[in-house]
Amino acid sequence: MNTAPHLSLRHAIEVLRSAHLLHEVIVPDRKAEQTEDVEGQVMDSADLWTCDSAAVPDVEFSSITYDSRRITRDGLLFCKGGFRPEYLAGADDAGLAAYVSTTPYTTRTQAIGLIVSDDKEAMALLAAEYYGRPQDALTVIGITGTKGKTTTAYFTQSILNAATGTKCALFSSVDNCTDGHTYVESDLTTPESLDLFRMMRQAVDAGMEYLVMEVSSQAYKVKRVFGLTFDVAAFLNISPDHVSPIEHPTFEDYFWCKRQIVRNARRLVLGAGMIHGDVVAQDAAACGVPCTTFAVTAGADADATRTQHADVTLALTHPGLSEFDYITTGTDDATASTHFDLSMPGDFNVANAAAAIAIVEAAGISKDSPALKAMEDVRISGRMELFQDSTDPNVIAYVDYAHNFASVTALLDFIYERYGSRNPRITLVTGSAGNKAADRRRGIIAATQDRIARLVLTSEDTDTEPMRAIMDDMDSRVTNTHLIHDEIEDRTSAIESAIAGARADAKANGRLNVILAIGKGREKWIKYHNKHVPYESDTGVIARVFAQ
Repeated sequence: MNTAPHLSLRHAIEVLRSAHLLHEVIVPDRKAEQTEDVEGQVMDSADLWTCDSAAVPDVEFSSITYDSRRITRDGLLFCKGGFRPEYLAGADDAGLAAYVSTTPYTTRTQAIGLIVSDDKEAMALLAAEYYGRPQDALTVIGITGTKGKTTTAYFTQSILNAATGTKCALFSSVDNCTDGHTYVESDLTTPESLDLFRMMRQAVDAGMEYLVMEVSSQAYKVKRVFGLTFDVAAFLNISPDHVSPIEHPTFEDYFWCKRQIVRNARRLVLGAGMIHGDVVAQDAAACGVPCTTFAVTAGADADATRTQHADVTLALTHPGLSEFDYITTGTDDATASTHFDLSMPGDFNVANAAAAIAIVEAAGISKDSPALKAMEDVRISGRMELFQDSTDPNVIAYVDYAHNFASVTALLDFIYERYGSRNPRITLVTGSAGNKAADRRRGIIAATQDRIARLVLTSEDTDTEPMRAIMDDMDSRVTNTHLIHDEIEDRTSAIESAIAGARADAKANGRLNVILAIGKGREKWIKYHNKHVPYESDTGVIARVFAQ
């Protein structure tokens, strides 16, 4: 059923007051001439300050936004984050009805001010109300962890789509899908709260019954999911990442933000044996949240799976080939085994599959459901995507979004498991994000420098930090004197150079050459000085050159 967005001023006041966010409502006196003190604060006592919604003239908001350029008549504006007073120029002419802010702007606008203690929390709560609380009509599944979130989300959606007839939405760092089958490239791992609830509304209107979404540490840090309770939350793993002055100052802060998903969930799925997993399990116990664990073990022996003490355990049958058995026990204690062969390679993807099975079971899908097999057909462009050079069978490339120590280590482990017997020569093409997550640079070098033959440092997304400075920083961390390492700022040229070098070595020595292009995947842009600069994409460059 389509429900038109709806929120009135008085209802917004009551929501904010009930959440203990409201300081006061300020209704400017449109007749009085206002004056300011030396700090720019309004001194006119004729303005109405109140906490009583009945004392405020009611209005039905025509729209809500956090972009002052999108104000409509009778609209509501959220002045969040780095909002500047000058953004309100022209707001009255546009017909702004009210704004939500931690600071009064009565010298800038005649709109009603809803003054709150936290603008981000207020935006999340009011966005949910404006869009009719769409989360109540969905089974909402949130997935967090340092690595594996995206693939696990896709696996989970594939199972739920197969079980329900394509009625599962997806919000991920790669794509957003509100109708079960149409995928649009996303901008953020977890959308801003206003956008999140808007897309949830679209999903409900499209007939979706489930929503699977990635939940980043920043989603809790900046309160994009404030007030949202997950029917099932999954915590896959944890390792240091996103530690920087503008993200998380410490690993503890990063981990603490991720742990917030536990107290905001009805059920928890947890990776067995994960670092600090006991702390997460203690969180769940303290909050009364039932917990299901998952694990992967080597070998297909049913007895071996029990040693993991996990509720869902997958047994690897061919390490590196993404084949596994899911062994289940029935009510009569009889065991049954289902064999899976994933299209996406890597033992780490088997762990993602284990998480997906545990998640859908926690969401009510039977462990015997044939829908579980839908995972076998999942492919994600730019994630563990294999390319074969048309000119030389000894040259291959993988494109992946690996970007930190843990994910790059897992990628190299896979290469050696799959191709180690052929003594491959490995070339890695990588950059690292600017202005944040400086620990990633150190981690990528530490994970690779003793396991590859050539390192090509190149550009990646940056805000204002010079790309050359990032490359120089990474290059300075190389201590292996045997490693060939060079800097090629243009990413297209960097990949082309890696391919040329691999072809030359394969021709001269007749050995397998593996190129790993990581960090950008299929993305057709590179963020430079806060602007998206067009780029062919890693997958596009490799596909083009390999065909030549």
